[in-house]
Amino acid sequence: MTEPRYDVIAIGNAVVDVIASCQEELIDELELNRGGMTLIDEARADELYAAMPPAREVSGGSAANTLAGLSTLGLQCAFIGQVADDQLGKVFRHDMRATGIDFDPPARESEPATGRVLIFVTPDGERTMNTFLGAGQYLPADALDEDIIRSGAILYLEGYLWDPEEPRKAMRRAIEVAREAGRKIAFTASESFVIDRHGDDFRQMIEDGVIDILFVNEHELATLTGESDFEDGVAAVAGKVPVLVATRSEKGAIAIANGERAEVSAEPIDKVVDTTGAGDQFAAGFLSGHARGESLATCLKRGAIAAAEVISHYGPRPEADMQALMQEKLG
Repeated sequence: MTEPRYDVIAIGNAVVDVIASCQEELIDELELNRGGMTLIDEARADELYAAMPPAREVSGGSAANTLAGLSTLGLQCAFIGQVADDQLGKVFRHDMRATGIDFDPPARESEPATGRVLIFVTPDGERTMNTFLGAGQYLPADALDEDIIRSGAILYLEGYLWDPEEPRKAMRRAIEVAREAGRKIAFTASESFVIDRHGDDFRQMIEDGVIDILFVNEHELATLTGESDFEDGVAAVAGKVPVLVATRSEKGAIAIANGERAEVSAEPIDKVVDTTGAGDQFAAGFLSGHARGESLATCLKRGAIAAAEVISHYGPRPEADMQALMQEKLG
């Protein structure tokens, strides 16, 4: 097996986050799914954008956010996703490259537009996301650079992108290529509604031993296993994947790897400003340790530190010097 060129290669949605602070009343007025993520069409995206208070735009997408975190932590990363040949597509491409992430696929020249996530943040820091996937949901298998996939030590897959048919086929092919090359597969379930729609696929991949590292939060774990009790859900999955990582928001997180269990408390912060990207950055922190062969407990601690940093400000990507922050917190 050849030495990998990249630490992590991710396939995910290429979207731009549009983030605005709002009062609770606006959530009700617009009939939004408070605290959740809802898929919307382009017309609804335009309607919600018109109703938003002043907003800021930053490139997002779950897997892309995780790569941004990994890159700031010194890992070599590449992203596979699809944008349209429009302004938001140019913004996304620029932001990825400026973060040090290789992203070279050609833009889609036809409709739809580049995806966007309209995020309403209430005073308690809770985010309500409304996602128009746009061009990203048409990522075809023939857009994959299989040599790049073979060159990554870890292939990280975003559950959100499993929903549309074309990228689902592309991700299945990427899994085949990565496994043939002896690489690890990491998978994030993303959201319970994705498991509701594709849980049979995910459970089969787990049973078949396709997934090496599984990231879930406690709600996704319950949906995946059918177990309302957290520990029962952990027990149902832990023996079937080499590494299970389950996050529990303010209750911290656990990880089980080959029978070893570790736990971490949530890092204390002065104020929760915006929870957008918390899970993405937890995954980045954890993988930054895993890729370096660090202990399970240290990997979890890295995840908690990264998640705490991102929820202390607006936006889904780190703003602090993450390598310095890790050094300070880990000693």
